[in-house]
Amino acid sequence: MKIANVLFPLSLLLLSGCVVGPNYQSPDAALPGKFSEGNARVADDVTLSPWWQAFRDKKLNSLVAQGLAENLDVKASMERIVEARANVISAGAGGLPQLNSGASASRQGSDGSFARRSSVTGNDHSESSTLTAGLDASWLLDFFGQYRRAKESANASLDAAFDDVNVARLAYLSDLVSSYIDARYNQEALALAQKSLSSRRETLKLTNDIKAAGAASNLDVVQSEGLVNQTLAELPAYETGFHVAANHIATLLGVPATTVTADLIRGAAQPMPRYNTKIGIPADLIRNRPDIRRAERLLAAATAQIGVAESQLYPSISLSGTIDGSRTISNAVRGGAAAWSFGPSLNLPIFNGGALKANVDIAKSGAAQQYIAWKQTVLRAVEDVENALISLRKNYQTVAALRKVVASYEEALGLARESYKGGATSLLDVLDAERSLSSSRIQLAAGIRSLATNYVALNIAVGGGSAIEVAGQ
Repeated sequence: MKIANVLFPLSLLLLSGCVVGPNYQSPDAALPGKFSEGNARVADDVTLSPWWQAFRDKKLNSLVAQGLAENLDVKASMERIVEARANVISAGAGGLPQLNSGASASRQGSDGSFARRSSVTGNDHSESSTLTAGLDASWLLDFFGQYRRAKESANASLDAAFDDVNVARLAYLSDLVSSYIDARYNQEALALAQKSLSSRRETLKLTNDIKAAGAASNLDVVQSEGLVNQTLAELPAYETGFHVAANHIATLLGVPATTVTADLIRGAAQPMPRYNTKIGIPADLIRNRPDIRRAERLLAAATAQIGVAESQLYPSISLSGTIDGSRTISNAVRGGAAAWSFGPSLNLPIFNGGALKANVDIAKSGAAQQYIAWKQTVLRAVEDVENALISLRKNYQTVAALRKVVASYEEALGLARESYKGGATSLLDVLDAERSLSSSRIQLAAGIRSLATNYVALNIAVGGGSAIEVAGQ
């Protein structure tokens, strides 16, 4: 008996350290040593990099700061952190001792008027009060780590919630800066179209003057008028594009649409990045991309759930006890009573139709799916960087070439007008030169927009600025 008294607590101690289910290990991904358009230098932590400041646009900087503080998607993600923290407490609470108490009171009485008519003596009225209190205690001994694995899963989910905030920040930064780029592009395109309109009206006036001198036909005038009207038809699309972008920026800032329109309508140059992005190597993405970190944490949470499911295949022991007491007070008698109980209870799963084993298979499949999701996220991240990097490099070449095209067509238009005034060429040469110049200017503006957009895409792809916070968050 003495040996049993010693071995039983010792066996409980040994079992308390037994945790079923696989221990989590961070996954590995076979990644190349460098990007196809990059080098093999490891990048610093880019999560705190304010890459949008490379545009040197004070208005854009202020919009980003305001949006980080007010964006509703970011705020919603931060609320999910509160929920995840509560889940950690809830998950671990089951493995701790539980203590509950209760109390009640009642008062009752009776009227003995009927008894008084049939009895000479005796009390004709009685009252009594009853007070009752109880205390219940229970403790499920977590021999196989059910609640420890559940808390492990909840903690991993909490980490994923923090990463989810950074994912929301990246999505916000991409949306806001890209919308700002679109707004400025439409303003620039509108200004260029108005410049073309002025040039074509000048050509129309010149054609009318030459016609008055008898050297031009009605066809020449009609063709000139056609180009003027064509340019007028292009203006509304650019105006609409600007207002749509400005309204979306207002929504991202959490203010009513058109609120920021008056501030943006004054116009500014198209955003153009002033320095390059340090992209690092593919392995840096695992550290810097919040969506990869979130996928890895969700994999850890799913792995811990395997242990939760496996622990339910084994017996469980609960220690429980109760203490109940009552006291009665009346004009006839006073007294009290108390009772208590304490002891262990064993729950042994024997036949459940295979449900518990199926739960283990479900948990294992869930972890396998999360691993696949993590691997897909890593591969997509590498693809995002590769695409943005090659696009940005080619955009620089395109913009440089388009600047030369615009300069050539500006010179060609001047020469065509001089020749037309001197009667050496026809009006068609002037109109063709105007069309070519107008088109090349819009192409240059679109090329600058693409360059800026791909610069944004590259910084988002490497996880730049995902951990940036502002005061009040």
